[in-house]
Amino acid sequence: MTKPCPICKKPRSEEHTPFCSQRCKDRDLAQWFGDGYSVPGEPVDPESLTQSDWETKE
Repeated sequence: MTKPCPICKKPRSEEHTPFCSQRCKDRDLAQWFGDGYSVPGEPVDPESLTQSDWETKE
């Protein structure tokens, strides 16, 4: 038995795994773009990052 689609809970589609459809994939992507999801951590001001900060994180 496979896990259901994380958006609508319908059975997953092999073509759109882990989602059931393109619509659910798009809804999930929109959540990321709209700050509906977040990754835990300390807030960072993008203006305070320097080029050297990016180079050390690679």
